[in-house]
Amino acid sequence: MSWTELTRCRYERNSDDYSSDVTDAEWMVISPLLPGRNRLGRPRRVELRKVWDAIQYIAAAGCAWSLLPHDFPPVSTVRYYFYRWRGDGLNRTLVTQARKVEGRESPPTAGVIDSQSVKATENGGICGYDAGKRIKGRKRHIITDTCGHLIAIRVHAANIQDRDGAPEVFGLLKREAPKLRLAFADGGYAGPKLRGALAEIGRWVIQIVKRSDTAIGFEVIPRTLSSPQAATAGQWMGCRAHLRLARALPPTGQRLGENHRKRRSVGPDCSHPATDEASRKIMKSFTPFRIGHLD
Repeated sequence: MSWTELTRCRYERNSDDYSSDVTDAEWMVISPLLPGRNRLGRPRRVELRKVWDAIQYIAAAGCAWSLLPHDFPPVSTVRYYFYRWRGDGLNRTLVTQARKVEGRESPPTAGVIDSQSVKATENGGICGYDAGKRIKGRKRHIITDTCGHLIAIRVHAANIQDRDGAPEVFGLLKREAPKLRLAFADGGYAGPKLRGALAEIGRWVIQIVKRSDTAIGFEVIPRTLSSPQAATAGQWMGCRAHLRLARALPPTGQRLGENHRKRRSVGPDCSHPATDEASRKIMKSFTPFRIGHLD
């Protein structure tokens, strides 16, 4: 995403503490969805807003749990609430609200698939060489909806071609987005091999969006991760926090989508259709969430 006067104002984060802190408008949307106090046990002493700010700080900075600044609640407390909210499906609720604000049905029916190769660390684990990008490391494969919300992710060796690694990502859609049937992709996913592999595990259709032969230099391709519809996904794929994700062990990295969807999906209360202009302005003021290695 290019920084212009419009985008700078839209994504500006003014805070007395950290730029990743939740705004008042965002907290008005999030707080009603959080669980209340337990009737049994000790009274809650921690502020949930501070906990949420701590999770966003780790996601934006891409740091380890142990590097959480001391002005946040204890690491064990933050980690407890993170796992609890993730397990309660809070992320899916926020995604549903965000899609309704944008005038779409809650379950996505179309998506965008793409991959990116990054260098791996020296800690071991799977590794391969991507001859096309000249990168030795791992490749992260993602599928987003056409609004840019992350749906599925798979991390594998960089030497695996896009058409060979795509079936693993599509296999996750049976649980994450069972109604998704159409996926837009670039030329790396063309060919009968991928179509045959997908026919064996599901009923998905790949629509290849090719670059113009007369184009010179960079060109925005509609319905790909360089398009405005999926700008968010393209943005977090280049974030420093996500470089750590792909360098981590794949079973851990595959869980990144849970909290990324939380932050990206924050929107006004959509128990009723949100068609008023004020709700849309609140939704557009939110910054895309950049999640790092949280597990």
